[in-house]
Amino acid sequence: MSPDVDLTVPKPGRHALRDRLLALDCRLFETAAARNWPFAEPVLPRLSRSANHGVLWFAAAAAVAASRTPRARRAAARGLASLGLASLTINTLGKRSVRRPRPLLDPVPAVRHLKRQPITTSFPSGHAASAAAFATGVALESPAWGAVVAPVAFSVAVSRVYTGVHFPSDVLAGAALGTGAAFAVRALVPTRAQTGPPPRPRAQAPALPGGAGLVVVANRASGSADRIRVLRHELPEAELVECEPDEVKTELAKAAARARALGVCGGDGTVNAAAGIALRHGLPLAVLPGGTLNHFAHDLSVEDGRDLGRAVREGEAVRVDVGRFTSGDREGVFLNTLSLGVYPELVRERERWSHRIGAWPAEVLAVLRVLRTDRHPLRVELRGETHPLWLLFVGNCLYHRLALTPGRRTDLADGQLDVRVVHGGRHPALRLLSAALAGPLTLPHSRLRSSGRYPHPAHAEARVSRLRLTGVAAGTPLAYDGEVTDVAGEMTVEKLPEALTVYRPLP
Repeated sequence: MSPDVDLTVPKPGRHALRDRLLALDCRLFETAAARNWPFAEPVLPRLSRSANHGVLWFAAAAAVAASRTPRARRAAARGLASLGLASLTINTLGKRSVRRPRPLLDPVPAVRHLKRQPITTSFPSGHAASAAAFATGVALESPAWGAVVAPVAFSVAVSRVYTGVHFPSDVLAGAALGTGAAFAVRALVPTRAQTGPPPRPRAQAPALPGGAGLVVVANRASGSADRIRVLRHELPEAELVECEPDEVKTELAKAAARARALGVCGGDGTVNAAAGIALRHGLPLAVLPGGTLNHFAHDLSVEDGRDLGRAVREGEAVRVDVGRFTSGDREGVFLNTLSLGVYPELVRERERWSHRIGAWPAEVLAVLRVLRTDRHPLRVELRGETHPLWLLFVGNCLYHRLALTPGRRTDLADGQLDVRVVHGGRHPALRLLSAALAGPLTLPHSRLRSSGRYPHPAHAEARVSRLRLTGVAAGTPLAYDGEVTDVAGEMTVEKLPEALTVYRPLP
């Protein structure tokens, strides 16, 4: 910021209370300047300089996000968002609202002086605001990471008085403003703890203090070695079985025969296999996210081994709904979503090419091939009417903020199937994009067609507990929880309300 002499001119007039507070502030500053700060001389000036322009906090956010846990990434993003709001407020309002000059450097030892002195007004401290905003934002999402960042933020704030560039009240006001910015960001974008599903209905599950009786099967291909190590520390008596993807179902079946509780570590497909086996054996399920997306585990508020370990030790669990589909001799369950149409075809195309050209190029190629204009939409019969559909999506419980991919669920036991369709017709890509941008529609009747108060030619949705389709062409691919199979003829999708008991840390 360029110097502006008008900003450094104190407001005229005498005010008794203000003058007393300013005098106290000056005495505190002089006391701090005269005091010997052990070990601070080589650290605080450098730390203060490193926080210029938020460099220190961008580096801290990168370090937090590098831990590769979803909670840490969200904490880093929330910290930076809070920092941005605090900096915007300071630079547009704060510095120009209170015209206060910087302290005189005479009482401060020269060894503490910054090489480049700030030229803006003193009140409030932008460095303190940024430090408090980042630390508070991180802590609101992840208290553990907040505890790591807080001492650094406190040291940056203190360094501004130590180096003589701010009065104590400048730092306190900046810290208060930064904290307020973090809470303002939380009001705009709630934390996952605020938007997580309610801890209901609670279920009886065995409390396993050391993990004895829990058998966890881990899919090696999911790259979850770090999370397994954390779980070993949290539950040292649990039995952990690591296996290859083609061995997962066999190992899960073996584990269910000897376990008091069945555990699984892997992606949504692996969790789906474990859920089916847990249902058949009447066992509670312990889910440790180990894949790429981990929709079910995250909607369950289980993000790492610490969360799961606490729930298993305390016997904290809830009952959740399960979706089930049948088509001829095909039967399966799903915890997240089921879909017909372009999505399962896209999954197959992607898997066909990913090992040759890589994941992202295969994704792009699959979209281009599936959405080519000469492709015909899926045709199904529903209540005696034939419907051409580009996409039929069925969610296990209501999904919020649904675009082309599912959003979050705030209730895992609502007894409903969330059914959404994109109607057949020309230009499938535009229809799918329209559905994505529009988000969910709410129909007044449980009919999969654009009718009633909310007509739309491209897409619609409904809430049902059971769905029956007929006339499904032979070989039609169906995707469920990341797995793909073929269906034909008649197909039924239904809910199994509160059918599965899962460990979940309760508030």
